[in-house]
Amino acid sequence: MGNTSLGFIEISGVVAAVDALDIMCKTSGVELATWERKLGGRLVTIVIKGDVASVTEAVATAAEKAIKKPVAKGVIANPHSEIMKLVELSASRFMSKAAEESTLDAQTIQEV
Repeated sequence: MGNTSLGFIEISGVVAAVDALDIMCKTSGVELATWERKLGGRLVTIVIKGDVASVTEAVATAAEKAIKKPVAKGVIANPHSEIMKLVELSASRFMSKAAEESTLDAQTIQEV
């Protein structure tokens, strides 16, 4: 992970966050690392990962072209291992929620 950089955009609203993520992924070779929703989804933080140039370009483009102006944005080149632990913890919570929802959907289908 020595080459990995992280990009952050905090934006108001889930729709604006999805729009910003779409812009970032289409701009350069980055991928979603995790996301966090606060205040019932009124404030969303998107975290992307990739090489420094791609992450920097993606964050700048999304900040400029998203349907709402971000509340905050940033890029961390070669993040410290403690920062990566924090992002991985967030990602694990995100993935476990997705797995739970998938299991619930499978149970619902089986019940029907």
